[in-house]
Amino acid sequence: MGTRFPNRLHASSYKNARNRHGVNLINAPGILIAGRSDCQPIPALYPAAWRGNLMRMPLSPLLRLAVLVVACVSLTYAAELPAARPVKILPMNSDPKGPPIPAYDPVESIHPDSIPLWPAGAPGSEARRSEPESVSWRQEPDIVFPIIFNIHQPSITPFLPAPGTATGAAVIIAPGGGHWQLTIDREGYDLGRWLAARGIAAFVLKYRLARDIAGNSPYKIEIDALADAQRAIRLIRSRATEWNIKTDRIGILGFSAGGEVALLAATHHDTGRPAAADPVERLSSRPDFFAPIYPGGLQRTDFKISKGNTPPAFLACAFDDRMPEQLATFFIILRQAGVNAELHIYNRGGHGFGVREDRPDLAVSSWPTRFVEWLGDQGMLKK
Repeated sequence: MGTRFPNRLHASSYKNARNRHGVNLINAPGILIAGRSDCQPIPALYPAAWRGNLMRMPLSPLLRLAVLVVACVSLTYAAELPAARPVKILPMNSDPKGPPIPAYDPVESIHPDSIPLWPAGAPGSEARRSEPESVSWRQEPDIVFPIIFNIHQPSITPFLPAPGTATGAAVIIAPGGGHWQLTIDREGYDLGRWLAARGIAAFVLKYRLARDIAGNSPYKIEIDALADAQRAIRLIRSRATEWNIKTDRIGILGFSAGGEVALLAATHHDTGRPAAADPVERLSSRPDFFAPIYPGGLQRTDFKISKGNTPPAFLACAFDDRMPEQLATFFIILRQAGVNAELHIYNRGGHGFGVREDRPDLAVSSWPTRFVEWLGDQGMLKK
């Protein structure tokens, strides 16, 4: 039986998936204080949608007040990131053989507030930091899901384990999308929730897109997307105590184009700049592990790989994808360099399998469990 995820992304899930406030409920995280085992802390998004219910919960007045204070603080932070703007499905994301496009506007699933990587704006993108992202649908032969693009204020969205369950490990998740867009749910938020439920802090990275389908992107993969990944690693290290993370257990996992970002982050890093005015920039950008999942970019020739400098790797793809030969070759390169690595090539799954609960009979659906086992083998989960 494959790994089970609490939130389904199959097209059938989109039917009647909005509550009375108009909020999309797909993949909505649970509320920690409600006592569910797969919960995340209450997101401050759409506070009016849950404030009334919160007041009716069997909580002490003091606890109610504490939750509302946290929410208000979160909203202050969230104000820096305007809500994504819905956009009709683009021709490149349409497949006439796929399930019907939902009748309502595309929307991200409910998630915790995102944190800008640079509060004043990413270097070179300061003037566009208040520009809203765009959200649209992508239709594939068997599934419809939301995608995000027009990203100029890169950010991380935290999914933190419930108190007392943290292992100290943290995973930055870079969604794929061909550097055109981000498959934000099944290659982002869904995995973030799943990892947090197992004691692993997860941070979904919205990085700048070199081929952004909004058009005229000024960004480059090896410059801007890489800088966003490096900054995410430094930022999480800077707040490790606050988030119950150990500074030597921070890694990056990426899907497809996000896998290329993970590859670059693992092979291009530094120890930090001690004289930097920004204390975050004084910290190391080296990840402690990396996990390229059906990654792009394997043809690049600018990877710097060496024993002791390149972190251990978890690699996975499907046999019926174009990746097996390339990923197997990369595994051999790592092995010859003395870098610890584990490779999984699953029989079926195609490209972009991400995390999906609607295909439990496929062996590839269990890859996240294999990943967590591997983290344990690496000593990343010892409390």
